Amino acid sequence: MSSLITEDEISYEADIVWLEPVDDLDYVRQSLDRLPTRKGKPAYHRDGRMVGYALLGPAAKPSRASGTFRRRVFWLLPHDRDSQPEGLYARSAPAEAVDPRTLQPRVKGYKTERSEGGPPSTAMQELGITLPL
Repeated sequence: MSSLITEDEISYEADIVWLEPVDDLDYVRQSLDRLPTRKGKPAYHRDGRMVGYALLGPAAKPSRASGTFRRRVFWLLPHDRDSQPEGLYARSAPAEAVDPRTLQPRVKGYKTERSEGGPPSTAMQELGITLPL
């Protein structure tokens, strides 16, 4: 879950590669996967589709036990809001979801009203405040 990812676990990220435009996605799921390399497109073994992944810098060290690297992978499932706007996550988001506009290398990102499926609050509308884009 994204709430369990800590800044130190992603401190060696150098870049995020998006496999498709994320401008129209309200949220993406993120996880830390054990992968054999620092860079390159990882294999994907979930339902749905991978929409992005992190690249690690040369200072990232592999696990002593497994020889693998922990890298973030961003993905969506077939029942997520982008495919089923009125489905299960029409007015909420999965626990591991974050607004892709809040993601950067070494920044875990966060949920926004947009990612949670709600319109901006009345107070935000009255003050003219918009969420990060």
